[in-house]
Amino acid sequence: MFQDILVTGLVNGSAYALLAIGFSLVFGVARIVNIAHTAFYMLAAYCLYALLVGFGLGMLLSGVAAVVSVTLLSLVCYRLVIEPIRQHEAAVLISTIALALIFQETMLRLFGGNYLGIPSAIGGIVNVAGIAIPWQRLLILIVAGAMLASIWFLLYRTRLGLAIRATANDLEVANLMGMDVNRVAMATVAISVALAAVAGVSVAPVFVVDPFMWLPPLVTVLSVVVLGGLGSIHGSVIGALVIGYVEAITVFVLPQGAFLKGAVALSIMVIVLLVRPEGLFGVAFEEER
Repeated sequence: MFQDILVTGLVNGSAYALLAIGFSLVFGVARIVNIAHTAFYMLAAYCLYALLVGFGLGMLLSGVAAVVSVTLLSLVCYRLVIEPIRQHEAAVLISTIALALIFQETMLRLFGGNYLGIPSAIGGIVNVAGIAIPWQRLLILIVAGAMLASIWFLLYRTRLGLAIRATANDLEVANLMGMDVNRVAMATVAISVALAAVAGVSVAPVFVVDPFMWLPPLVTVLSVVVLGGLGSIHGSVIGALVIGYVEAITVFVLPQGAFLKGAVALSIMVIVLLVRPEGLFGVAFEEER
């Protein structure tokens, strides 16, 4: 049981970290609460299934094509749906909910409501420090680690990363300094959805694919970003690992824990909002950003 909790918590936490970092990036830079964020995660999984099973492409080529396609779709959605109403937070929130439902119903119409399985890219089990880990789950950890390292390099070692951090820190000052905040916001949306798409492609061979698979991760991601601090990147990583292990303990220790993990994540979110609304690494007031 200890090995199961250790592996499952780390794998789930890694996937949650990819989703939560993208969610926090978009909120920090563009002030967008993107409810459709995990819907792009679902679209990437379906795109991988269509390319791999339907067209017979290889796993690597299908995965890359799925991530690129979903990222380009997100830019189209941003320009047509979100950017014209970006100044109206309530309208953006409603629009992203509508986008998520449109994606859900489209996949339901195209593929039906059945659970779809994707063959694993690599089989077998590897022993790491005496712990047996399936190669497919180890691959998720490797991909997540590589993406987290890439995001760190992008944010702290490139001019685009400097622009993203400056815009997230103070939008008005960044605009006055001559930065094109609209282009920075669009680039951030692309990076955010690319992370979600990578998460979807990585976990699709481990879990089943269905049109409603975006809802449970949405609840968990909201809990993660509230725990870590909305807009905090390192807070999202730490919050993702905490929630991942709490869920794993709930599933393996409590009776019928698989049905309770969503409730546990929501309970953590409510407690954090009551005790420390800014989260572990967030700021107390918007004026401090």
